Amino acid sequence: MDFDFNLYALSLIISGIITLLLSSYILSNEKGTVRWVGYLMLSNSIWSLAYGFELASTTLSQMKFLINIEYIGIVAVPFYWFLFCMDLSGKEEWLKKTGNQLLITAVPILSLILVWTNHVHHLHYKMLSVDYSGSFPMLKIMPGIAFYFFIGYFYTLLIVGNYFLIRKFRNSDRIYKKQNQVILTAAMIPWLANFSYLVGLRPIPNLDITPFAFQLSTFLIFIAIYRFKFLSVLPVAREKVLELMQDGFIVLDYRNRVIDYNSAFKKYISVYHSDKIIGKDINELLQYQPELLDLLNHQESGKVELLVHTANGVFDLEADICFLNENKLNRNATIIKLQDLTNVRQEALKSKRQAEELQKLNQLKDRIFSIMAHDLRGPLLNLAEVLKMTSDDTISAEEFKDLSPTLTKDISYTTDLLENILHWSRSQLKGYGINKDLFDLKNLINTEVNYHLKAATGKKIEIIQQLADDLTAHADLLMMQIVIRNLIINAIKFCHENCRINISATYLNPDYIGLNIQDNGVGIAFENIQKIFKGENFSSRGTQNEKGTGIGLMVCWDFMARNEGSIHIESELGKGTTFKLQIPRRSL
Repeated sequence: MDFDFNLYALSLIISGIITLLLSSYILSNEKGTVRWVGYLMLSNSIWSLAYGFELASTTLSQMKFLINIEYIGIVAVPFYWFLFCMDLSGKEEWLKKTGNQLLITAVPILSLILVWTNHVHHLHYKMLSVDYSGSFPMLKIMPGIAFYFFIGYFYTLLIVGNYFLIRKFRNSDRIYKKQNQVILTAAMIPWLANFSYLVGLRPIPNLDITPFAFQLSTFLIFIAIYRFKFLSVLPVAREKVLELMQDGFIVLDYRNRVIDYNSAFKKYISVYHSDKIIGKDINELLQYQPELLDLLNHQESGKVELLVHTANGVFDLEADICFLNENKLNRNATIIKLQDLTNVRQEALKSKRQAEELQKLNQLKDRIFSIMAHDLRGPLLNLAEVLKMTSDDTISAEEFKDLSPTLTKDISYTTDLLENILHWSRSQLKGYGINKDLFDLKNLINTEVNYHLKAATGKKIEIIQQLADDLTAHADLLMMQIVIRNLIINAIKFCHENCRINISATYLNPDYIGLNIQDNGVGIAFENIQKIFKGENFSSRGTQNEKGTGIGLMVCWDFMARNEGSIHIESELGKGTTFKLQIPRRSL
């Protein structure tokens, strides 16, 4: 081959060699989006080197041979530039579709085949000749229809790629300003250069300045990568990481104005501000947060808790503040991570309540076992001993008769204790059902009063009933029976002789029946009422030293709650107690 090197040829060959070495370096050391830059530079080096030797050639055959090599790079340059722009813009999913891959690869392959076979059909070039009118021989091209078709493809890829690139950079923040300016400049130079070539604006006739422009563009991109750390602090990488995070992230400028944020941050602000975030003051977006403002004003990194009210709810947030001051950015920046602790704190509170409930249940279990081991065992042993003595004729009938009242009290206490323990324990079993049904509350109260009338008469206690007719309740009959029985027993136990117990019931409203059991006995101390409200069990002796089970009122409280009813206590020491019940009269 015969070459006559000139300034244009040498500049392209030298820059092509440099580009080839740089592309080799990138492809050997980088991955991801940067690799497209490597392929772009490799394609451009092929174009530049071949075109440089073409400009140094003196014969048409040699120029035709070199232009066939050039087109390997020419068809690849817009292709890889487009891939770089799409990947940089976060459109890599579009590139993975088979149809789109065929669309963007078919034209380069077809154009390359048409160039290599042009001597057969002349579709790409109508005619190729050598122009000797200039300072050195140059190839003169008369384009064909396939040439313009390729130019259309070339411009389409440039336009679409640059469109997504500009749209991407337009939405990015000022931190990436220098990077964005370099890349956008690199994107526009080849486009303008090729357009000037097509309209005839050339330094010398027949000289295509497009490969020179692409050389400049690739050098600018290389500088952006390794000078401004482009693609190591890439906005796309930021999106892929931050947008998937559940925590909110915001970046503030030196005036505490938002310059960047992720989508998770939007749920912590008012709907009014959701489309107007960039440029807003952080305190305006998060309402006024004095502790956060204090740290920002003093430029102190640290953590602070925020309580934010929005239309999405109330959020308990922890703000983690980090200040940046990098010279290459020429500005201060503040990064704030907002972690939502609402669910964490709710779970912690729930766990605490469960732990307290478990502790209460364990205390109750210990209490029940203690009762069963002592209070239940004692009366049964006494009864067994008396019966044995009677069987052995150790005591007489008169002595047995004298012991009968005590034995009766013990058996009555034992029966009440067993009944409360068994029913309460059964209600705590998983899967235990409540059999709600309609029943006559007045009849239930009469039955319980008659059952305990003998115990009341023994203490000369008068039980007065004021019950409305047709008191139909809707609840679990057995549970309501246990509640009313315990309250009547409790009233009798804490009444002195000649006291009075008033039981009244009437309809409160369409949903509830009001039942009051009132006595003028000893009353209940305030601290004991508080224990009842907290679900704690306690026991105290009656006016005639009657023993209590310690769990009766707790059972009443539990059963009323399970039936969607309620108990309210009014009591004063020395004056008596009133239990006010609300019992459902229909399904709620």
